[in-house]
Amino acid sequence: MNHTEILLKALEDLSQNKKENAVQCILNNYRHNFIQKDSRKMSDFEKLKIFINDGFIDRYTGKKLFFPNVLRILSMELGDVFPYQKNWKMSDCHIAYWEFLPTYDHIVPIARGGKDEPSNIVTTSQMMNSSKSGFLLEEIGFKIQPAGDMADWDGMIHWYLNYIKGKNIPLSDTSFKSWHRALEKCVEEGIIS
Repeated sequence: MNHTEILLKALEDLSQNKKENAVQCILNNYRHNFIQKDSRKMSDFEKLKIFINDGFIDRYTGKKLFFPNVLRILSMELGDVFPYQKNWKMSDCHIAYWEFLPTYDHIVPIARGGKDEPSNIVTTSQMMNSSKSGFLLEEIGFKIQPAGDMADWDGMIHWYLNYIKGKNIPLSDTSFKSWHRALEKCVEEGIIS
């Protein structure tokens, strides 16, 4: 039976006052698996290493993504023309943040039994992460695209490093500072040259 047929069978059993049959139909054919969720939170440094490993490519679409502080510089320099809102309120934040800001996603969601390990984590945009949500790739027709090559596209990291030279960068902004420090650590550790 496919999922539709299972649900129809359970509904039919309920209509006939056969609740136990409906329960068994679901348990035997379409069981919900409760998963203990891991509450791990990645640092910006750990996230940045994922983005670098994937070449700042959205692994669900193949689209180029930007180092977060590059977008923030646009907001700082252009103000209301390119607004930023720290809580991602869509009415107050330029849509480019959703479209081009990298984040990471578990290919098989933790809530669906996926592991919190590198082989199950890819770079994606905020928009695609929200679209995928807790679904499996085959449920929504997503496919994993090849990782990028930092020699071809680096998320504008080198532009950022050149742009901030000699400038008073706003390290009072917690998010900006955190991404800046993560990049400095990547440079120190030779992850970025």
